[in-house]
Amino acid sequence: MISKSELIQKIADETSLAKKDVKSVLEKLMDVGHKELKKAGAFVLPGFAKFVVIKKPATPERKGINPFTKEPTTFKAKPARKVLKARPVKAAKDAV
Repeated sequence: MISKSELIQKIADETSLAKKDVKSVLEKLMDVGHKELKKAGAFVLPGFAKFVVIKKPATPERKGINPFTKEPTTFKAKPARKVLKARPVKAAKDAV
């Protein structure tokens, strides 16, 4: 996996831009992405992926059976939460 600084360096080398310019563009892209996810619940990075916020409802506490020991057990309740999913676009799928 590539780190943020390695990504900045690669982009700077391939585009002949200064590293500080590439870094500022990446940071602004992240800011715009975070704001769009918060406001609209989706953000598309063209040619790469679509990020979507999924709202998971709360689940109540429930009883069940441990399949290994066959003993009754109680599963804890989970609060409502938001989950971020990344879905690759067709261009990214075709590249792999």
